Amino acid sequence: MIKAIIIDDIEQARTTLRQDLVDYAPDVELIGEASGVVEGAKLLKNVQPDIVFLDIQMQDGSGFDLLDLLPTIPFKIIFITASDAHAIKAFRYAAIDYLLKPVDPDELVSSLEKYRKQQINENEKYKLLNDSLKNHSKPTERLALHSQDKIHIVNISDIIRCESSVNYTEFYFADRKKMVVSKTLKEYEDLLTDLNFYRVHQSHLVNTKYIREFVKTEGGHLIMTDGSMVPVSTRKRPDVVKMLDEL
Repeated sequence: MIKAIIIDDIEQARTTLRQDLVDYAPDVELIGEASGVVEGAKLLKNVQPDIVFLDIQMQDGSGFDLLDLLPTIPFKIIFITASDAHAIKAFRYAAIDYLLKPVDPDELVSSLEKYRKQQINENEKYKLLNDSLKNHSKPTERLALHSQDKIHIVNISDIIRCESSVNYTEFYFADRKKMVVSKTLKEYEDLLTDLNFYRVHQSHLVNTKYIREFVKTEGGHLIMTDGSMVPVSTRKRPDVVKMLDEL
Protein backbone atom coordinates (compact mmCIF):
# COMPACT_ATOMS: atom_id res chain seq x y z
CA MET A 1 0.00 0.00 0.00
CA ILE A 2 1.05 3.58 -0.69
CA LYS A 3 0.81 5.67 2.47
CA ALA A 4 -0.44 9.22 1.98
CA ILE A 5 -1.39 12.32 3.95
CA ILE A 6 -3.33 15.45 2.96
CA ILE A 7 -2.32 18.94 4.12
CA ASP A 8 -4.92 21.54 3.12
CA ASP A 9 -6.64 24.26 5.12
CA ILE A 10 -9.99 23.80 3.34
CA GLU A 11 -11.99 21.01 4.95
CA GLN A 12 -14.17 20.39 1.89
CA ALA A 13 -11.06 20.00 -0.28
CA ARG A 14 -9.70 17.37 2.12
CA THR A 15 -13.04 15.57 2.20
CA THR A 16 -13.32 15.47 -1.59
CA LEU A 17 -9.74 14.27 -2.09
CA ARG A 18 -10.18 11.66 0.64
CA GLN A 19 -13.20 10.24 -1.16
CA ASP A 20 -11.45 10.36 -4.54
CA LEU A 21 -8.63 8.25 -3.10
CA VAL A 22 -11.17 5.70 -1.87
CA ASP A 23 -12.94 5.62 -5.25
CA TYR A 24 -10.00 5.79 -7.65
CA ALA A 25 -6.86 4.70 -5.79
CA PRO A 26 -7.55 1.56 -3.74
CA ASP A 27 -3.83 0.97 -3.20
CA VAL A 28 -3.44 4.32 -1.40
CA GLU A 29 -3.92 4.33 2.37
CA LEU A 30 -4.62 7.72 3.95
CA ILE A 31 -2.70 7.79 7.24
CA GLY A 32 -3.29 11.39 8.29
CA GLU A 33 -4.62 14.87 7.53
CA ALA A 34 -3.62 18.38 8.58
CA SER A 35 -5.20 21.80 8.11
CA GLY A 36 -2.10 23.98 7.93
CA VAL A 37 1.66 24.43 8.17
CA VAL A 38 2.04 23.96 11.94
CA GLU A 39 -0.33 21.02 12.13
CA GLY A 40 1.28 19.47 9.05
CA ALA A 41 4.78 19.77 10.52
CA LYS A 42 3.62 18.05 13.71
CA LEU A 43 1.97 15.29 11.71
CA LEU A 44 5.11 14.65 9.66
CA LYS A 45 7.12 14.15 12.85
CA ASN A 46 4.92 11.20 13.73
CA VAL A 47 4.15 9.53 10.40
CA GLN A 48 6.21 8.49 7.39
CA PRO A 49 4.13 8.89 4.22
CA ASP A 50 5.12 7.92 0.71
CA ILE A 51 3.11 10.82 -0.76
CA VAL A 52 1.99 14.17 0.62
CA PHE A 53 -0.85 16.03 -1.09
CA LEU A 54 0.18 19.58 -0.19
CA ASP A 55 -1.79 22.79 -0.63
CA ILE A 56 0.36 25.79 -1.56
CA GLN A 57 -1.49 28.66 0.13
CA MET A 58 -2.90 28.05 3.62
CA GLN A 59 -4.06 30.27 6.45
CA ASP A 60 -0.84 30.00 8.48
CA GLY A 61 1.66 29.99 5.62
CA SER A 62 2.60 28.23 2.39
CA GLY A 63 3.44 24.66 1.55
CA PHE A 64 7.04 25.83 1.12
CA ASP A 65 7.09 27.20 4.67
CA LEU A 66 6.26 23.67 5.77
CA LEU A 67 8.98 22.11 3.60
CA ASP A 68 11.53 24.58 5.01
CA LEU A 69 10.85 23.16 8.47
CA LEU A 70 11.88 19.66 7.39
CA PRO A 71 15.52 18.48 7.44
CA THR A 72 14.88 16.21 4.44
CA ILE A 73 12.02 15.45 2.05
CA PRO A 74 11.92 11.64 1.90
CA PHE A 75 8.48 11.53 0.27
CA LYS A 76 6.86 12.46 -3.02
CA ILE A 77 4.87 15.69 -3.07
CA ILE A 78 1.86 16.32 -5.26
CA PHE A 79 1.00 19.99 -4.92
CA ILE A 80 -2.59 21.21 -4.91
CA THR A 81 -3.22 24.70 -6.20
CA ALA A 82 -5.88 27.07 -7.43
CA SER A 83 -5.77 28.07 -11.09
CA ASP A 84 -2.96 30.62 -11.39
CA ALA A 85 -1.10 31.03 -14.68
CA HIS A 86 2.25 31.93 -13.12
CA ALA A 87 2.12 29.07 -10.60
CA ILE A 88 1.20 26.55 -13.28
CA LYS A 89 4.08 27.68 -15.49
CA ALA A 90 6.46 27.37 -12.52
CA PHE A 91 5.30 23.80 -11.96
CA ARG A 92 5.99 22.99 -15.59
CA TYR A 93 9.50 24.49 -15.46
CA ALA A 94 10.26 22.32 -12.43
CA ALA A 95 8.57 19.22 -13.91
CA ILE A 96 6.66 18.69 -10.68
CA ASP A 97 3.23 17.14 -10.39
CA TYR A 98 0.37 19.38 -9.38
CA LEU A 99 -3.40 19.11 -9.16
CA LEU A 100 -5.73 22.02 -9.84
CA LYS A 101 -8.67 22.64 -7.53
CA PRO A 102 -11.22 21.17 -7.80
CA VAL A 103 -9.18 18.02 -8.28
CA ASP A 104 -9.99 16.05 -11.43
CA PRO A 105 -10.04 12.28 -10.61
CA ASP A 106 -8.34 11.48 -13.93
CA GLU A 107 -5.48 13.85 -13.10
CA LEU A 108 -5.22 12.28 -9.64
CA VAL A 109 -4.94 8.82 -11.14
CA SER A 110 -2.31 10.07 -13.62
CA SER A 111 -0.17 11.62 -10.86
CA LEU A 112 -0.30 8.45 -8.79
CA GLU A 113 0.67 6.39 -11.83
CA LYS A 114 3.78 8.55 -12.30
CA TYR A 115 4.65 7.93 -8.65
CA ARG A 116 4.38 4.17 -9.07
CA LYS A 117 6.72 4.24 -12.05
CA GLN A 118 9.36 6.62 -10.72
CA GLN A 119 10.04 7.00 -7.03
CA ILE A 120 12.83 9.54 -6.67
CA ASN A 121 14.12 12.25 -4.39
CA GLU A 122 13.10 15.59 -5.87
CA ASN A 123 14.65 18.12 -3.48
CA GLU A 124 16.36 20.06 -6.28
CA LYS A 125 13.11 20.31 -8.19
CA TYR A 126 11.31 21.74 -5.18
CA LYS A 127 14.02 24.39 -4.84
CA LEU A 128 13.65 25.28 -8.52
CA LEU A 129 9.88 25.52 -8.15
CA ASN A 130 10.14 27.68 -5.04
CA ASP A 131 12.60 30.04 -6.77
CA SER A 132 10.27 30.36 -9.76
CA LEU A 133 7.27 31.16 -7.60
CA LYS A 134 9.10 33.70 -5.44
CA ASN A 135 10.70 35.56 -8.35
CA HIS A 136 7.45 36.33 -10.12
CA SER A 137 8.89 39.15 -12.24
CA LYS A 138 12.29 37.58 -12.88
CA PRO A 139 12.69 35.39 -15.99
CA THR A 140 13.15 31.72 -15.20
CA GLU A 141 16.77 30.68 -15.64
CA ARG A 142 16.61 26.91 -15.13
CA LEU A 143 14.55 24.00 -16.32
CA ALA A 144 14.04 20.46 -15.01
CA LEU A 145 14.35 17.78 -17.69
CA HIS A 146 13.47 14.10 -17.23
CA SER A 147 15.76 11.71 -19.08
CA GLN A 148 15.27 7.95 -18.84
CA ASP A 149 17.16 7.54 -15.56
CA LYS A 150 17.67 11.03 -14.11
CA ILE A 151 16.21 14.46 -13.57
CA HIS A 152 18.55 17.15 -14.90
CA ILE A 153 18.33 20.77 -13.77
CA VAL A 154 19.76 22.74 -16.70
CA ASN A 155 20.46 26.39 -17.43
CA ILE A 156 18.09 27.55 -20.15
CA SER A 157 20.82 29.82 -21.57
CA ASP A 158 22.91 26.70 -22.35
CA ILE A 159 20.30 25.18 -24.66
CA ILE A 160 21.14 25.72 -28.34
CA ARG A 161 18.11 24.03 -29.84
CA CYS A 162 15.38 21.42 -29.38
CA GLU A 163 14.28 18.90 -31.98
CA SER A 164 11.10 16.85 -32.06
CA SER A 165 11.36 13.06 -32.21
CA VAL A 166 7.77 11.70 -32.22
CA ASN A 167 6.64 12.03 -28.57
CA TYR A 168 10.16 12.88 -27.37
CA THR A 169 12.29 16.02 -27.57
CA GLU A 170 16.05 16.05 -28.16
CA PHE A 171 17.93 18.87 -26.44
CA TYR A 172 21.28 20.10 -27.75
CA PHE A 173 23.56 22.12 -25.45
CA ALA A 174 26.43 24.56 -25.83
CA ASP A 175 28.86 22.02 -24.34
CA ARG A 176 27.96 19.60 -27.17
CA LYS A 177 25.91 17.36 -24.89
CA LYS A 178 22.59 15.92 -26.03
CA MET A 179 19.62 14.81 -23.96
CA VAL A 180 16.40 13.00 -24.89
CA VAL A 181 13.33 13.97 -22.86
CA SER A 182 9.96 12.24 -22.82
CA LYS A 183 7.81 15.28 -23.57
CA THR A 184 6.69 16.83 -26.83
CA LEU A 185 8.31 19.85 -28.47
CA LYS A 186 5.04 21.78 -28.15
CA GLU A 187 5.28 21.67 -24.35
CA TYR A 188 8.74 23.24 -24.44
CA GLU A 189 7.71 25.78 -27.06
CA ASP A 190 5.05 27.02 -24.62
CA LEU A 191 7.65 27.35 -21.86
CA LEU A 192 10.56 28.82 -23.81
CA THR A 193 9.04 31.16 -26.41
CA ASP A 194 9.22 34.11 -24.00
CA LEU A 195 12.91 33.35 -23.35
CA ASN A 196 14.29 34.03 -26.85
CA PHE A 197 13.38 30.67 -28.34
CA TYR A 198 11.68 30.48 -31.72
CA ARG A 199 9.83 27.65 -33.49
CA VAL A 200 11.27 27.79 -37.01
CA HIS A 201 9.91 24.46 -38.18
CA GLN A 202 7.38 21.86 -37.06
CA SER A 203 10.26 19.82 -35.64
CA HIS A 204 12.68 22.54 -34.51
CA LEU A 205 12.83 25.13 -31.73
CA VAL A 206 15.99 27.26 -31.55
CA ASN A 207 17.61 29.61 -29.06
CA THR A 208 17.99 32.77 -31.12
CA LYS A 209 21.22 33.82 -29.40
CA TYR A 210 22.97 30.80 -30.94
CA ILE A 211 21.97 31.54 -34.56
CA ARG A 212 25.07 32.21 -36.65
CA GLU A 213 23.51 32.74 -40.07
CA PHE A 214 20.45 32.19 -42.21
CA VAL A 215 21.04 30.55 -45.59
CA LYS A 216 18.25 31.59 -47.97
CA THR A 217 18.98 29.06 -50.73
CA GLU A 218 17.87 25.42 -50.87
CA GLY A 219 14.60 26.15 -49.10
CA GLY A 220 16.25 28.07 -46.29
CA HIS A 221 18.00 26.89 -43.15
CA LEU A 222 19.75 28.25 -40.07
CA ILE A 223 23.32 27.50 -39.14
CA MET A 224 23.81 27.47 -35.39
CA THR A 225 27.02 28.32 -33.53
CA ASP A 226 27.72 24.61 -32.97
CA GLY A 227 27.63 24.06 -36.74
CA SER A 228 24.27 22.32 -36.82
CA MET A 229 21.87 23.07 -39.68
CA VAL A 230 18.22 23.66 -38.84
CA PRO A 231 15.61 23.76 -41.63
CA VAL A 232 13.18 26.67 -41.78
CA SER A 233 9.69 25.84 -43.01
CA THR A 234 8.30 27.75 -45.98
CA ARG A 235 5.45 29.06 -43.85
CA LYS A 236 7.82 30.29 -41.14
CA ARG A 237 10.38 31.86 -43.47
CA PRO A 238 8.94 35.45 -43.53
CA ASP A 239 8.60 35.42 -39.74
CA VAL A 240 12.15 34.13 -39.29
CA VAL A 241 13.53 36.90 -41.53
CA LYS A 242 11.61 39.50 -39.54
CA MET A 243 12.75 37.98 -36.26
CA LEU A 244 16.41 38.07 -37.36
CA ASP A 245 16.09 41.70 -38.49
CA GLU A 246 14.91 42.58 -34.99
CA LEU A 247 17.70 40.79 -33.10
